[in-house]
Amino acid sequence: MPGTLTAMTLTGIHVPLITPFSADGAVAIEAIAQLANDALDAGAAGLVAFGTTAEVAALSVGERTEILDVCARICRERDASLIVGAGGSDTAATLRALTELAGHTAALVTVPSFTRPGEAGVLAHFAHLAAHSPVPLVIYHIPYRTGQQLSAATLRELGSLPGIIGVKYAVGGIDAQTVELFADVPADFDVLIGDDVVVGPAFAMGASGGILASANVATAPFVDLYQAWQTGDLVRARDLGGKLGRVAAALFAEPNPTVLKGVLHATGRIPTADVRLPLVPASQDSVDAALKLLADLGS
Repeated sequence: MPGTLTAMTLTGIHVPLITPFSADGAVAIEAIAQLANDALDAGAAGLVAFGTTAEVAALSVGERTEILDVCARICRERDASLIVGAGGSDTAATLRALTELAGHTAALVTVPSFTRPGEAGVLAHFAHLAAHSPVPLVIYHIPYRTGQQLSAATLRELGSLPGIIGVKYAVGGIDAQTVELFADVPADFDVLIGDDVVVGPAFAMGASGGILASANVATAPFVDLYQAWQTGDLVRARDLGGKLGRVAAALFAEPNPTVLKGVLHATGRIPTADVRLPLVPASQDSVDAALKLLADLGS
């Protein structure tokens, strides 16, 4: 397997699944199952349910239950990891959500959004969750959505807490704090890159893997990129990293996951390109641009 789960260590490519909808607006559960199996067939180490890409805020409790049941069954049958999105701005409510995830690989928990509790508050929040959660935690650090920045020093302190096994690192690029974090990553703490455009440079710096929305449409090339860095094939890694960076930029030209869904629908993998309000479908120009880059990738 190109990525593995050993002693609660996550490596490799994890695909945060989209939520496809049928023409009547219902969740297309059979399409989700096919996407999940396709990703694992292409070499993904695991799946992520209920990330940003899944439009999780627009899903009902019943829809989430149905989706999670399917993803859990497939990952169990395929011996793959399943990371489940959970969390919010309130510590007590987040812990209640975590108690329902016993038995899954890990929970992906956002840094508290909107409240902006400061780094001391974030530390207290995750220390409390880690002490009581039935599953290991992966911090989801995405400051352009949460409004809360974290320093490399704070992430290291979080990474030293028992029960916290990694971070989905999506700060919008590579900056001085990124360099500082990779210079001294805590033991048994995996940094999974979440900024698809800079996945190549992140692997070069030592990222353990990635949780990459773009891998919904290009799983195998992202797996190839990860393997190239792992085996030291620098020529292949640099060339493929540049190409995948351009693909990712095209897929994020409009709000995620609208272009992804347009591409998946155009290639016959989901029944519609529909998204739920307040999202609106991507323009045809954006979808066509992404399709062209994907076609070039395979040439």
